[in-house]
Formats: sequence, structure tokens, C-alpha cells
Amino acid sequence: MGKSVYIAEKPSVAREFAKALGISGKQTDGYIENDKGIVTWCVGHLVTMSYPEVYDPALKRWSFSTLPFLPKEWKYEVIDNVKKQFGIVKKILNRSDVDTIYVCTDSGREGEYIYRLVEQMAGVKGKNRKRVWIDSQTEEEILKGIKTAKDLSEYDHLSDAAYLRAKEDYLMGINFSRVLTLRYGNHISNYLRNDKSVLSVGRVMTCVLGMVVRREREIRSFVETSFYRVIAGVKCSDSFGFDAEWRVNNKSKYFESPYLYKENGFKKEEHAKELIRLLKQAGNEMTVESVEKKVEKKNPPLLYNLAELQNECSKLFKISPDETLKIVQELYEKKAVTYPRTDARVLSSAVAKEIDKNLNGLLHFNYVADFCKEILENGSYKEIAKTRYVNDKQITDHYAIIPTGQGFNQLKNMSPLHIKVYEVIARRFVAIFYPPARYQKLGLKLTMPVRSEKSDGQNFEETFFASFKVKIDDGYLKVSKYSFIKNKNDGQEKLQDQFKKNTSDNEKPNSGNSINEAGINDKMLDEESINILKKIKKNDKLICSELNIKEGKTSPPKRYNSGSIILAMESAGQLIEDEELRAQMKGSGIGTSATRAEILKKLFHIKYLSLNKTTQIITPTQYGEFVFEVVDVSITHLLNPELTASWEKGLTYVADGKITSDEYMEKLEGFVSRRTIAVMNSDKHVELKRRFDEVAKNYVKSK
Repeated sequence: MGKSVYIAEKPSVAREFAKALGISGKQTDGYIENDKGIVTWCVGHLVTMSYPEVYDPALKRWSFSTLPFLPKEWKYEVIDNVKKQFGIVKKILNRSDVDTIYVCTDSGREGEYIYRLVEQMAGVKGKNRKRVWIDSQTEEEILKGIKTAKDLSEYDHLSDAAYLRAKEDYLMGINFSRVLTLRYGNHISNYLRNDKSVLSVGRVMTCVLGMVVRREREIRSFVETSFYRVIAGVKCSDSFGFDAEWRVNNKSKYFESPYLYKENGFKKEEHAKELIRLLKQAGNEMTVESVEKKVEKKNPPLLYNLAELQNECSKLFKISPDETLKIVQELYEKKAVTYPRTDARVLSSAVAKEIDKNLNGLLHFNYVADFCKEILENGSYKEIAKTRYVNDKQITDHYAIIPTGQGFNQLKNMSPLHIKVYEVIARRFVAIFYPPARYQKLGLKLTMPVRSEKSDGQNFEETFFASFKVKIDDGYLKVSKYSFIKNKNDGQEKLQDQFKKNTSDNEKPNSGNSINEAGINDKMLDEESINILKKIKKNDKLICSELNIKEGKTSPPKRYNSGSIILAMESAGQLIEDEELRAQMKGSGIGTSATRAEILKKLFHIKYLSLNKTTQIITPTQYGEFVFEVVDVSITHLLNPELTASWEKGLTYVADGKITSDEYMEKLEGFVSRRTIAVMNSDKHVELKRRFDEVAKNYVKSK
């Protein structure tokens, strides 16, 4: 019987496999071996796609005559600085005493691609190949993954998608970068008076550039609009009163009036003053038309996928998505958390059955130990499989990022920031075992009469709304108090209760019909005030002690930050805050959880985008906007998030076996060929000069 070889993606992972398998022989150069087997490793990618000049030396020179470049037989080569390790791996995989290869690279499309390229270049034949697919690097998970490893051929569709993704990026990058540089590179250089500009264009990268530029232009073109609300001060007793907001209704003097801004404001202050004058003429008595009481529940949020975690860490720690990925990857390699490059926000039913192991492990993490003890004692974890936090249909490759309950010896030696990120993941995980937070909501609808000043003597009825919200049960919120936010005023309340949307002067007026939506009394009430409110009933008379005008202003769209841009990429360019709606768009995002951070990093590096490291706010550069304009007049499809997402969805169809590689490749080559030829035959220099002039106005340096 021959030996088995286990090939991992990097040395640190290989060591964990060797430890779990008991392969503790002498670590030679590039592998570990004893009588039980061999463990070897890649160091990330060992093989890459060859540049065009490898196909033909004439292709090294950029020229229209060599475009479009569409290879019929693809060439690959070993990366120069890892040739030694490739040679070691090649020799091991082809050894005559090796009969089984366990592929232990990362469980995902990119990990699959890394191994398949190695196997292709090494010329491996006649071996039994098994795919190890795991969600964490604990010893139990590794051994289970090896035991349940499937034949590598079952992942051929995933491999096809991986190859196609690389070919797609290659063809678009090579052809579009060359043709746009040849046609318009000098135009940019002459305008900016610098050396020749080489335009770097890519399927995902250019789309992200477009998202940021368009958002910046929305902000520039935004015109602030003032609106005026009428607020009544309502007196309930000598010690307590509250505010109520006027809102138009079908009995109002202003029903369907052109003077209105939305449903609870006026475009001009004079009309708000007119309303106040008419109300004062009618007296100060208000009638309670209705009282609405209800208990509102807020469930714990779904678990973290990589995009959500990157967004959260951007808010909490002002770090980039790339930094977050690096940290969570290191936590994964130290066995502390599960696989990070995941799009799922739920658990699998198989994991749910053994989730008590994770909770027991977390008893050693002081920040959540008491909560885990309570969960284990009351048995709430036993019902988790019946909740929205477990759903096999919402998982493709990996479930959500959660703590493994292991790795604490290594965790305590990591940086404070690593421990904070771990705490964020742990608290989100523990929270799902707690009940919803509960709020008592009280809504009041108050009316005041208004008489027409015309001779018709018509009577109107103006309506005011007030709402109150009191927390009656913390539920999961007691788990979410981060240890690193000491002062309540530093944002803990905001973090705890992010779903609570209060109305502010800078927000659009509320247009809802529920009397619980006015949202202007969302402040903590004492017990006496609560008791007074509880006694109010329909037809009660209250006193309007004052009427005031509150000016509000519309706000421009917010710039993307390093976290929100990741969420926008995930949802195909639509910055959707609602987590359920984002989940519905799964599978049609821009890029993947594994690539988004690196794409942003490249855009900063080539100076298309600028990142404020203090605030993590992203803005375009002048050069980036010029590239945007060139693409917009030439291959505008690349700036379309939905189209870019559709390419990614096509890769998913290939991975799922719904379409073939040939079908996908035919469409890809057709798209690249048509767009490249169109640019070659175009002349947009005059149009671009006009656009560059407009862009340049926003980058005039002050003297």
C-alpha cells in the first residue's frame, strides 16, 4: 500500500495538518514525512498565467495590430520566486510510492485553482485524488475533513469556474488596458502634463471605480433643500410634557397642497407660520383621537460573513477591509475562528447539532464566559436549528464566521486588535442564543380644529403624532456591550441598538402612516413619566402649551468608506443596509469575499482612489476620474455594477454545472472582441477634452 500526501496552501496550515495526522517526522526542505504519510505545501500561488509575449515575442510591444488577443491554447508558468518549492511539490506528487493525494488547499474557488494549476504543471497522472473540505483548522475538523474527503472530480465544475474567472480577468485586463492606453493614454498624459499614462482596466476594479466616482458626483451636484416642520409642545401634567409632530391628513387644510414638503413639512417657512397662526386662533385644546400600544421585538442580527465583518471593523476600528481580512485569516490559522472567506451569514444544520462544543470552549474567553454558561445551563442552544440562524440552503461553500472555542493559548499572544476583532465575532455568535430585545411602543394621535378664513366657514382638522419607545427587556443586547468601549457616550448605545432610526433635522421627513413612527420622543423616560403616558386614553383632552417651527435640511448621499464599499460590492452596487434584502442578492455581487479587499487595495495603489486612513472615507482622484471618463465613452459596460455582477453569477452557474465552460467562454470572447474592436475604431478625443475640463474644475489647487 502506497503513501498518502497532504498538500496545503501554505506552511502554517500544513503544520496543523501534520500535527492532527501525527506526521511528526523531520521537517525537510518543503515537506514533512514519516511512515504515516507526507505533508507538503504551496506558498499561495506557485503557478500563474503567462504574459502575451510568451505566446509571441511580438506581443510584448503594445499595438493595435495584435488586438484583440484571444489565445486558443492557454499557457502557464511557474512563478520565479517559488520555483524551488514547486520543484519539491512536483517531485512528491509524482513519487512512485505515493498513491493518494489529499488536496487540503483552502476550501473555495481560489484554493481549488491553486492546486489544479500545480497538478497541471506537475503533470500528475494515475493518482487517487481526494478533496478535503473544512470550515476550521481544529484537529477534529481536519480529521473529519480527511475522513469524509470526496473524489477530486466532484469539484471539477468549481475548478472550471476558477479557471474561467482567471481567464476573464486576464482577457479583459490585457485587451482593454492595452486598447484604451493606445487610444487615449497620451490624451490623459498631455492634459496632466506627465509621462505616458498606462490605463489599468479590470472587470471588477473598473466597476468599483465607477461606483465611487458616481457617488462623488451625486454629492457635488446635490442641492440642499430646507423644509419646515411644526412641533407642538403638549402638557400632560405640571412635571411632564412631550413633543408632537404635525402631519398632513385628508381632513387637513393642506391636504394635497403644493406647499408641502413630504407629509410633515412645508417648503417655505411662511406656510408653517400660517398653520401655527390658524391653530392658535382655534385655542390650545388637543383631543386624543387614538392610542396605539404594542410590543416591538428585535431579533439578534445574523452572523458575520466576511463583508459584514469588514464593514463592522471599519466602523469600530477604522481599519481597511484588507487589514480585517488579514486579522481574521490569522485568527483562522490559529484555530480561533472558522473559515473567513465566506458569503454565508448562517450555520449549517450539521454544525448546529454540535454547537455546544463552541459554547463550552468560549467559557475560557472571559468577555462572554458568563453568557455561554447561562446558555449551556438553560439549554437554549438545543433549539438553534429551528431558527433563522441555521439554513443549509443559504450556504454554498462555508457557513458564517464563528468562534471555534479553541486556540486560546495562541490568541492571548496576539495583538490587542486581534483580540478585539475576536470579541466582535464572539459576541455576535453568542447573541443568537438569546431572545429578542423587547420594546414597549406607545403612539398618540392628537387633533386640533382649524376654521377656514374664507366665507364658506369650512372646518378642518389638523393632526399631530407622538411616539415613545421604552426598552422592557434587554434580550440579546446585554451580550453586545463591547469591553473596549468603556464610556456609554462613546457610542455603545449606538452599537447596541443600531436598528433604532430616530428622526433628526438632517433626515428626510417621515412619510409613514403608523402613529408609532413619528420618532421625536425616543429618549429615556423615568417611571413617573411612563405611568402618566399609560393613563392617556382616547378622547382625553390635553393642552398644547406651545407651537414651534423646526427647520430641517436635506443631506447629500454619504461617501463610501472602506466598510460600506465592501457591502455595496457584495450587493451589486446597491448600498443596502437591510440585511435580509442583502441576503436575497447573494450570488450576484461584485467580486467575491476573497477578492474584494485586494481589489480596493490595488485601486489605492494605482492612485485611482484615495483613502483617508483616519476616517476610512474613499474619494476618487483626478486621474481616477479621467480613467472613468475614458471607460465611460469607450466601454461603459465595465462601469455597470449589475453587468459585472452578472459575470460573477455566470461563474456560479458554471460551478453549479448549469452551463458549460465552452458556453461561458464563447460569450466572454465575443464581448472582449467586440468592445476592443469598437475602441480601436473610435475617436472620442474632443468629447474627452470637454469632460476632462469639467472634472479638472473640482481639483483646482488653492493658492
